[in-house]
Amino acid sequence: MLNQQFVDDLSARIKEMLAKTPARDIETNMRAMLGSMFERLELVTRREFDIQTEILARTREKLAELESRLAALDKANKS
Repeated sequence: MLNQQFVDDLSARIKEMLAKTPARDIETNMRAMLGSMFERLELVTRREFDIQTEILARTREKLAELESRLAALDKANKS
């Protein structure tokens, strides 16, 4: 998965190459182009992924608790 470090490294390499040429605005254009490309790929950041993982874990815990309570209520109702 592509990450921010990869983008930063690629940007640094492009910037280094462009520092030796008169076309300094190409870096800005390349960064925008890469950002646009990555955005179209619908990638998420690691932080966003971790947040969603935490939300899913809490949801699973709540679901297990509710299933347990429902089973207890069904058992009490049948008695």
